[in-house]
Amino acid sequence: MWFDDRSVTLPSSASGGAAGVSVASTSAGADAGPAHDADAAAAGSSGKKAEKKAAAKAAKEAKKAANAAKQAAQASSVDENDPLKHRYGDAEMIQSKNISGKTWTTVRDLDLTKKDQEVLVRARVQTVRGKGKSAFLVLRSESFTVQAIMFVDDVTVSKGMVKYASNIPKESMVDVAGFVRQPGEKVKSCTQQDVEIQVTGISTVSKTSTALPFELADAARSTKEVEEAKARGENLPTVLQDHRLNNRVLDLRTPANNAIFQIQSGVCMLFREILLSKGFREIHTPKLIAGASEGGSSVFKLQYMGNYPSLARPACLAQSPQVYKQMCICSDFDKVFEIGPVFRAEDSNTHRHLCEFTGLDIEMSIKEHYFEVLDVIGDMFNYIFEGLNKRFKKELDAVREQYPFEDIEFLPKALKLTFAEGIKMLHEAGYTHVDPYGDLNTETERVLGKLVKQKYKTDFFILHKYPLSVRPFYTMPCPEDDKLSNSFDVFIRGEEIISGAQRIHDPELLIQRGKELDVDPETVNLYAGEGGMLRFGAPPHGGCGVGLERVVMLFMGLNNIRKTSLFPRDPNRLTP
Repeated sequence: MWFDDRSVTLPSSASGGAAGVSVASTSAGADAGPAHDADAAAAGSSGKKAEKKAAAKAAKEAKKAANAAKQAAQASSVDENDPLKHRYGDAEMIQSKNISGKTWTTVRDLDLTKKDQEVLVRARVQTVRGKGKSAFLVLRSESFTVQAIMFVDDVTVSKGMVKYASNIPKESMVDVAGFVRQPGEKVKSCTQQDVEIQVTGISTVSKTSTALPFELADAARSTKEVEEAKARGENLPTVLQDHRLNNRVLDLRTPANNAIFQIQSGVCMLFREILLSKGFREIHTPKLIAGASEGGSSVFKLQYMGNYPSLARPACLAQSPQVYKQMCICSDFDKVFEIGPVFRAEDSNTHRHLCEFTGLDIEMSIKEHYFEVLDVIGDMFNYIFEGLNKRFKKELDAVREQYPFEDIEFLPKALKLTFAEGIKMLHEAGYTHVDPYGDLNTETERVLGKLVKQKYKTDFFILHKYPLSVRPFYTMPCPEDDKLSNSFDVFIRGEEIISGAQRIHDPELLIQRGKELDVDPETVNLYAGEGGMLRFGAPPHGGCGVGLERVVMLFMGLNNIRKTSLFPRDPNRLTP
């Protein structure tokens, strides 16, 4: 192809840096009203109606799209009489036949340090606009975009080359060769605003061969942009949440979504870094277990080895690695953590619940006090917050572009309040109905979060010494007040992200608590029965678990956990 054995030196561009244009579309699946991201179930009735409407529209346009694709294929063919035909066209299918030694530059790395350098970039065609003897493309890779420009000069760019580029279907993958130029003014429609690519060659690596279910520009449109347009009397299309999730492969390409999952990866990386530095070791516990891991009923039940009748027996998917974390502590692992899937068969159609999520779990032995666990948690989250702000600024900016949010506020030393202190703040604010020996509901948690933010200037805090009656049977009672417990919850922006506690490590006390709460004896025996883990001398210990998706959602102030779950599983969604 054009970049195999040819290198061209061009004069500096004087194009003026016209920005690539992204025209609002009314494609199938787009909603002419404001974006639908309510905190209610993802599968609301309005969403279902919109889905049917979108499907009907997509079917109606399928034939039209096929004809358009045929015409585009004809328009994008290479002119065999063009002396510059080696500079453009469809690339040979990549089947790992050879290694050329070429070097590709990422869109992320295109900046003024590469001014006037020749580069080769692989990216998707986000938008393309051809007019006469010129073409402007916006190329996208991950959450980063750059403008590429072409002007016919019959030396490096021909009319056939412009025609070919102008008809490349959106979302196709291309290799683009050219020189990095500094435009006359910033390209405000792209993330790489200070540069553009003056194209010398373009090759389609993988072509979009079907009609898009929605336009990426519509899926990436911010609520602010929609509201501003509405104020001007315009209706801009957006994409409903269900339609996004049904076409998740395309939806994940939006800059904000791509960045969200870079940030999610960063949370896992930082979680590992800080805990490894504190002497923790990573473990991997079973997810197929006999019985319920926490003695609860909200489990996904299955037949283990069900294909073999002689081996078949009841089992379930783990609700938590709780038992196995404690086993590791009793095995003298001292401090452990795990990143793994957690399954909850709960019919909770809310903005913050999933049936499958990724758990970030820790467990550790303690010497004297469960505050040792709280101190690790406080240090851990401060490290994660600081790391995200420093190392993932570009990604956070990409998310903020579509979903504006205020930076999270946190203190150098995590704020710890007793449950009684939290109740007092609520009572003083007029919420006198809150029971000092009951639990907090979602509404009162949010109110408390606002009160803490006003008084202590932090979005992150720990509430501890919860009433014993609202905690699991294995929670250590408080020695000063038998109505309280050595337990805690952790909050971000007024929403609970962690429940944890010091565990009961004395087998007789655990048996007593199991009887008081009428816990299944089989579950209690796993800990304290003959041969149970606590019978061999158990270290005092404590721990907690947190949902990765919820941490990412709340760090960026997003309004629905489905935005931070790669392929969400809730009571109504099992695909894709």
